[in-house]
Parts: sequence; C-alpha cells; structure tokens
Amino acid sequence: MGFLFVYGTLMHTANNGVSRFLRAHSEFVGDAYIYGRLYDLGDYPGAVPSGDASERVYGHVFKVMDADAVFKVLDDYEGIGDGDPHVYAYVRRSVTAYLGDGTEVSTWFYAYHFPTDALRLIPSGRYLNT
Repeated sequence: MGFLFVYGTLMHTANNGVSRFLRAHSEFVGDAYIYGRLYDLGDYPGAVPSGDASERVYGHVFKVMDADAVFKVLDDYEGIGDGDPHVYAYVRRSVTAYLGDGTEVSTWFYAYHFPTDALRLIPSGRYLNT
C-alpha cells in the first residue's frame, strides 16, 4: 500500500483508461496540494517540487492498494518503466501532500524532470483551470 498525489491526466475527474485503472485499484482520499510549480506541456502538465510554500500544485491523493502492480502500470504510462531517470521526462519522487483539512500525507508523485525555462507556468497551480 502507498499514497499517490496526481495533478493532471490521472486526477479523479479525468476520464481516460489509465485514470480509470487508478480509480479501480485505489481509494480516493481527497483534494490536496504540494509545494511546487505547474507547467503547461500541451496535452498534459508537468510539476516540479518547490521549497516555497507560496508555490502550490493542486490535485488529488489516492491510497493505492497493490502498490507494486499499480506503480508498474503508472510508471509505464509516465514513461519511466525501466527506472533510468536521466532519459525520461518524469521521475517518481516522494513528496508531502497537504489535504484540505491540513493533514500531511507522505506520497509519491510524478515530477517533471526536464528544464522548465521555455515552458508556460500555470500560476494557479491547477491544471484543469488552464
């Protein structure tokens, strides 16, 4: 078992095959945010962690039941299946997520791994409001 913070195409409100897979193999915990910056990559977003509490990325936390099986599917979806973080746009990292009631949850999330200088920042930190 483990927790996962999602902020884009895997959110509870998304409707694609992989988001449905995640919902079927996990329990929705609730709305949350992490300290980070969110960027527009076109058809999907990329988030990078930040130490600045004023920079937030909003999304959802899931409690994943069979973490090994679920993360294998999600890692493949995010393009990090063989574990080499230097080749891929995303890496799975540990981060603290904050639920609506202030509860802190140690969770995984998929962090964007490439330079962000030329990308459009999403100042609201909300992908669905771009």
